[in-house]
Amino acid sequence: MTYYFIIGITVLVSVIVNTILKNKFRNYSKLYLQSRMSGKEIAEKMLIDHGIHDVNVLSVTGELTDHYNPINKTINLSENVYNDSTAASVAVAAHECGHALQHRLGYNLLKLRNYLIPILSLSSKFVNIAIMSGLTIFYSSGGKDSLILKLGIGLFFLVVIFSFITLPIEFDASNRALFWLKTKNMVNYQEYHKARESLNLAAMTYVVSSLGCLAQLIYFLSIFTNDDNSNSITKKD
Repeated sequence: MTYYFIIGITVLVSVIVNTILKNKFRNYSKLYLQSRMSGKEIAEKMLIDHGIHDVNVLSVTGELTDHYNPINKTINLSENVYNDSTAASVAVAAHECGHALQHRLGYNLLKLRNYLIPILSLSSKFVNIAIMSGLTIFYSSGGKDSLILKLGIGLFFLVVIFSFITLPIEFDASNRALFWLKTKNMVNYQEYHKARESLNLAAMTYVVSSLGCLAQLIYFLSIFTNDDNSNSITKKD
């Protein structure tokens, strides 16, 4: 019951944060920059200013689907971000360029996360099955057969590590983006603060996800702690 409560709270908070983020983006999409530079143009200029000439800026479908692909070296911007010249769109475009700059500079945490991606992709296929099967066996056997659950928790621990490694990477990319936007006078004072607010809200989605994963991990570990305490009391009696 506690597990589903944690999942429910995490999902609820995530939905709230994402709704606020989407509403902010919609509101900011009505406020155009004085420079009238689109997200695509901002991205291309930021890449050139940092001496990056082997990364292409592409448009992809969907909303908030923006990402940097280190494998084929592409900045992938959602259609609105790619075409619009708003504080939100240029903030996101510059943020993704921040990841490209991290890749160019050999940012250690980014390299670590990239190493973990193949492992995480493999473990994510089995983690939910292992945990749910493990919980069922654990409780039905009175806490005896817990090997599958331990395996599932071990795999889920990798998910938690990955999510917390992602946080400083995202904050660093945002800081690089905001620093460039400000020092190069790409936005005015008001536009800068809207861009910063957009990136802060986007970062909150990662924070909520990481805290949700941590809460689940603590719950899983508490199962064994409580079971060990129960066994200790039983032995003393």
